[in-house]
Amino acid sequence: MSTSPSLFDLEGKTALVTGAVYGIGFAIAKALAAAGATIVFNDRTQEAVDRGLAAYEAEGIPAHGYLFDVTDEDAVAVAVRTIEAEVAPIDVLVNNAGIIKRVPMVDMSADEFRQVIDVDLNAPFIVAKAIIPGMIARGGGKIINICSMMSELGRETVSAYAAAKGGLKMLTRNIASEYGEFNIQCNGIGPGYIATPQTAPLREKQPDGSRHPFDQFIIAKTPAARWGDPSDLGGPAVFLASAASDFVNGHVLYVDGGILAYIGKQP
Repeated sequence: MSTSPSLFDLEGKTALVTGAVYGIGFAIAKALAAAGATIVFNDRTQEAVDRGLAAYEAEGIPAHGYLFDVTDEDAVAVAVRTIEAEVAPIDVLVNNAGIIKRVPMVDMSADEFRQVIDVDLNAPFIVAKAIIPGMIARGGGKIINICSMMSELGRETVSAYAAAKGGLKMLTRNIASEYGEFNIQCNGIGPGYIATPQTAPLREKQPDGSRHPFDQFIIAKTPAARWGDPSDLGGPAVFLASAASDFVNGHVLYVDGGILAYIGKQP
């Protein structure tokens, strides 16, 4: 097969990127739009949807914003029908919406644990479930689940998040297993530590000019010796959304600067 740029062309495709108002989701949506895709996104509040629409407009991207909660099965089903009637059938789904609660396991309530599982694992199941029948009817589609290095690693205070992302990795493999025969490719992207506004406090210089201790830790653990930029996720997303990945299924592509391959510097 040729590796011409047309393999990565998303012209005529419609991509739903959940929670893509800012950060990683926004960067992925921008990359998909640059490759030709029509962008649809959602959020749980109208204020956030409006903020997202303004952000896309500022980038010159004619995006479509919808108000719905990805954990609400009935609302998702209605939203998918509405999107496909008002915009176009959904060719690419990026399950990006997610939350994290950094709480030591013994201090975390079961309700807090369930909330993280609901958003980070149940919601991708709910949204994919709503979209897969249409993909089958149209002869195929692409699903990209935003997993995490916590699909593979544990760390203090993220028990619920790691459990959810580990489950999402296996949901990714199972969707590939169950629906691959219908020309549906379901893969994951596992971001490493990405420089977003949410992580900015962890990268601030200390009063003496030194790096924040967590910043030092990440730089020392990353062969690339830097945090990732949200734009680093764009190329992998376009690959997994395009015809270039038509025989790639059930895979998690870790975009982590090499952390998972690296034992770390000798003390």
